[in-house]
Amino acid sequence: MTDKSEPKPKKPWFKKKRIIIPSVLLLIAIGASGGGEESTNSASDDSSSTQVEASESAQPESKATIGTQVRDGKFAFEISSVKCGVSKVGSGSFSAKAQGQYCVVTMGVGNIGNEPQTFFGSNQKAFDTLGREFSNDTSADLYDTDSQAWLTEINPGNSLTGKVYFDVPKDAKLDYIELHDSAFSGGVKVYVN
Repeated sequence: MTDKSEPKPKKPWFKKKRIIIPSVLLLIAIGASGGGEESTNSASDDSSSTQVEASESAQPESKATIGTQVRDGKFAFEISSVKCGVSKVGSGSFSAKAQGQYCVVTMGVGNIGNEPQTFFGSNQKAFDTLGREFSNDTSADLYDTDSQAWLTEINPGNSLTGKVYFDVPKDAKLDYIELHDSAFSGGVKVYVN
């Protein structure tokens, strides 16, 4: 009796460990460098952005929320939406499935510095109402063919709009997103509730 088992199908090039591991290490190394200048919640002069202003009856510092432009280092950020409950990104074999649920943060990022600066999705963080910190899911970012904001160099004066994915537990409720221009910057919070 002859064994006529079919050979295992080959993995696509982008799923091979020899591609994934060096790529992730490169992203981490590059993400560790960057501007790291002072953070601020102040709104820009752009009239299309909602500005954070403190009224006489409000506390001295207002919280930045969705639609407010905030700055960290050489980047100005503006989150336009946060959508949770997404279970999968991509299609077919070119997809990623959430362990819990994806919270998709759609944002604009502009370079307000005087030299090119690379935006890394991996530098961004999400926090839930229980105080838990969540890192960016770079594999989900890779599978979103409509948004490649995870690793993009932005020249001075230019901006991009993209999505950053966070894989959080199904029962998690996000409180705020902490945005960074580099791995070493102070970061700035944008509240989503």
